[in-house]
Amino acid sequence: PARAREAVVSTQSTGVYERVVFQGSKHVRIAALPGMWERTITVGSIGKSFSVTGWKVGWAIGPAPLITQLQHVTSCTTFTAPTLLQEASAGAFEREARVKGTPDSYFDWLSGKLEDNCRKLADAFSHIGCVPVWPDGGYFMLVDTAPMGWDFSDENTGRCYDVDCVKWLTREFKLATIPISVFYGDRNRHLAAKYIRVCCAKSDATIEKACQIIRSLKKA
Repeated sequence: PARAREAVVSTQSTGVYERVVFQGSKHVRIAALPGMWERTITVGSIGKSFSVTGWKVGWAIGPAPLITQLQHVTSCTTFTAPTLLQEASAGAFEREARVKGTPDSYFDWLSGKLEDNCRKLADAFSHIGCVPVWPDGGYFMLVDTAPMGWDFSDENTGRCYDVDCVKWLTREFKLATIPISVFYGDRNRHLAAKYIRVCCAKSDATIEKACQIIRSLKKA
């Protein structure tokens, strides 16, 4: 944020996981930091807030000068609005506001459930020697696979290690994960070459099956 202020730039901050925070952690919006409100647009998502990712409904919060420009862009890129889904989204937030802090709170339940799922996956990966990167919240967890010593160089695919790794896990073990290097540019892709991403937002049966598969994996 200090560098952002010095450079006089605007910041787009994603707040899609701000309500999925694990125990002992706290989400802090960039816009809430000193000097950042007037230069930040915070984007939210009903899909991640209420686990309805197919709805594609979101919102943006920020100072009037930035939101005005965003409205100009939106008017040229969005030609229809899912009015019924927008109404349902508003109703979901209204209900959550009424039950906040009670056993009926969906946000509280979701955070607890995802943390429990994440813990199960982390334990399974730790069991075989991988190093989970424990998150403070959200749907995903990173895992360092370097200790496993897996080697895919003989396949000569020309791809980054993690891409070959996730394809191998999917092909041979039916375990679907995500390579991290694809989120990096060419210059820094090596920094994430040994990491994979797993999703914690799955059913109990899927999490249990995934843990069984993970525990069956062997070091090279």
